[in-house]
Amino acid sequence: MSARELVVLGTASQVPTRHRNHNGYLLRWDGEGLLFDPGEGTQRQMLRAGVAAHDLNRICVTHFHGDHALGLPGVIQRVNLDRVPHEVTAHYPLSGQHFFERLRHSTAYRETVGITEAPVADDGVLATTPAYTLEARRLSHPVESFGYRLVEPDGRRMLPERLAEHGIEGPDVGVLHREGALRGVSLDDVSEVRRGQRFAFVMDTRLCEGVDALAEDCDLLVIESTFLDGDHKLASDHGHLTAGQAGRVAKEAGVRHLVLTHFSQRYSDPAAFEEEARAAGFDGELTVAHDLVRVPVPKRR
Repeated sequence: MSARELVVLGTASQVPTRHRNHNGYLLRWDGEGLLFDPGEGTQRQMLRAGVAAHDLNRICVTHFHGDHALGLPGVIQRVNLDRVPHEVTAHYPLSGQHFFERLRHSTAYRETVGITEAPVADDGVLATTPAYTLEARRLSHPVESFGYRLVEPDGRRMLPERLAEHGIEGPDVGVLHREGALRGVSLDDVSEVRRGQRFAFVMDTRLCEGVDALAEDCDLLVIESTFLDGDHKLASDHGHLTAGQAGRVAKEAGVRHLVLTHFSQRYSDPAAFEEEARAAGFDGELTVAHDLVRVPVPKRR
C-alpha cells in the first residue's frame, strides 16, 4: 500500500445516490491520516475501505453544509469508542463553531478522547509538522468555506556522480547530509533540491483567488466539479465549479494529477466530466472519482 494516497469514501453532492455516498476523503501521508469533509455515512464507508479510527490524526471540514459535515458525530464517537491513543485535531471555519459543537455533542456518549479544536479564521498556516505544513485559503460559497493545502518541506537529492568526484562514500555521505559540509565539500556541491510534494483539497466554491492559490503546483489536486459546463450559470449561482473550470484551474496551476469529485445527481455519465476537463486543456493524470477508489500521490519529480 502506498504511504501517500487518497482514499475516496464518497463523491456525491447534496444527496447520496445508489452509487455514490456523501463526501468523505482520507489522505494517508506517511504515518498520518487527514480526513476531509466527512458527510453522512462516512463511518460505514471507512469500514468498507479498511480505514480505522486509529488512522485519523486530523479532521478538516471545508464548510457546514450537511453533505460535508453530517458524518462528524459518527466519526468523533468512533474515535472515542475505539479510544484512539493519539491527538486528533479538528479544523473547520470559526464562523461554524456552533455547528461543530452541536455535531460533536449531538447524542450522549462517553468521551474518552479529547478532540483538539483548531478552527480556521482566515487564510494562513494551520499546523507545521516535520512531514508537512497545512494551510487554509478562503473560498467563495454561500456559507463561509475554506480549502486546505498540504506542503511537504523541500529536501535534498544526493547525486552519486558528484559524490564520486569528491571521493565521498559510505557513512561520510550521511555525515555530509546532516552537517552540510565535509572536508571542504558543501552539500550544494554534491546534491540538488528535491521539491516537497503538494496536495490540495478544494470543495464547494466559485472560481476565486483561493482556488488558484490552493491548486498552484500541486502533485495531487482534489477538486469539486459539481456541474458540467452547460450549467455554468447554475454552478455560479450556487457557488460551485464545472468540470471545465476545474480542468482550466488544474492546467494553469501546473497540477500533475487531477481528481474530480462532488457530482450532481442530475448527471448519469461520469465520462462527460473527464471530457470537459480535457477539453479545457488539462493533459495530466486525471481521475473521475468513484466511491472507494484509491489514488496514489504521484512519485516525486
